[in-house]
Amino acid sequence: MSESSGPRIAVIVVAAGSGTRLGASAPKAFVPVGGISLLGRSLYTVLGMREPAQVVVVAPAEFVADAEVIAADVAGVAAASVTVVAGGETRQQSVLAGLRMVHDSAQVVLVHDAARALTPSALFDRVVAEVDARRHGVIPGLAVSDTIKRVDARQDIVETVDRSALSAVQTPQGFPKDDLLDAYARATDEATDDAALVSASGRRVSVVPGDPLAFKITTPWDLRRAEELVSRRDDSPRIGVGTDTHGFDPDAELWLAGLYWPGEAGLAGHSDGDAVAHAITDALLSAAGLGDIGGAFGTDDPRFSGAHGEVFIREARRMVEGAGYRVGNIAVQVIGNRPKFAPRRHEAEALLSEFVGAPVSISATTTDGLGFTGRGEGVAVIATALLLHNV
Repeated sequence: MSESSGPRIAVIVVAAGSGTRLGASAPKAFVPVGGISLLGRSLYTVLGMREPAQVVVVAPAEFVADAEVIAADVAGVAAASVTVVAGGETRQQSVLAGLRMVHDSAQVVLVHDAARALTPSALFDRVVAEVDARRHGVIPGLAVSDTIKRVDARQDIVETVDRSALSAVQTPQGFPKDDLLDAYARATDEATDDAALVSASGRRVSVVPGDPLAFKITTPWDLRRAEELVSRRDDSPRIGVGTDTHGFDPDAELWLAGLYWPGEAGLAGHSDGDAVAHAITDALLSAAGLGDIGGAFGTDDPRFSGAHGEVFIREARRMVEGAGYRVGNIAVQVIGNRPKFAPRRHEAEALLSEFVGAPVSISATTTDGLGFTGRGEGVAVIATALLLHNV
């Protein structure tokens, strides 16, 4: 697919497996664990990545509509970033179908099995960071702890394999996009995974530390293990409150609720002073028990000098989803005489909802001339966030 601009990361989620060994009546990506399908759980993880990504789901042809429903339910306002396509007869054909939908803007492509539904978002971020740093393919893996024997056709032991040289690989597997495209263009035989294809094309692939939660749900025993892990979670919703206050700075531009307000005095602050974005960030971190904006984004960190509110909200969302939560909704109360919020309320709500991946509602009020906000000296904001478990 050609596109002039878009995310630099694409994630292909392979959900076309039959689930025969799982003993399920539907493809395994559509089997629920704790009331949420394996595909749904995988999408929650992908959408929790540090950077926004184009997501391509590859599903069995007869389940494309079901996958689209799952994607829309999980992605919410970010549903436009998820595309569902029909897969092929083999995994390799399915990945290729997904690759054909990747935007031109993508520089790094990750391929992930939906059957590894409990994989943390942090592992996706790690793979992307390693691909960026190494400039070649990277796959996560775990050290092999069992003693491995090589056997012959009669199952007689031939030798004991040195397990220090072995790694049990997982997904997501990440590659520079051009490397992966070239490997698929050259492929003549079926490979067990994408790393094998890229290696066969003469390109380097490295293994980085994986995560025990990225195990593949293939058998009924695996499914029971996943159910047990999910059932240990406290499913009660989490609520957090965040507040922020900034005085006006007539020499600064006004950024509030992610929007630029021309002709208005700005708000003083280390970043752009967006009190709405900062209150939302604090509410998200509070609900997840992850501290506050000062601890996560210190005012002494030059990376956040002048940063817009979107940066803080998206990073807080990544942290929240990496901790196993998803945003239910956020309510914001803006207190101040200006700017006049009503004309741009819907615009602000739509933009902030995109940042957090969930509905954001905004109301505004004044204090009838009382206090610093009543005197027109600044703005105060209160935000409340509701989090739900996504695992």
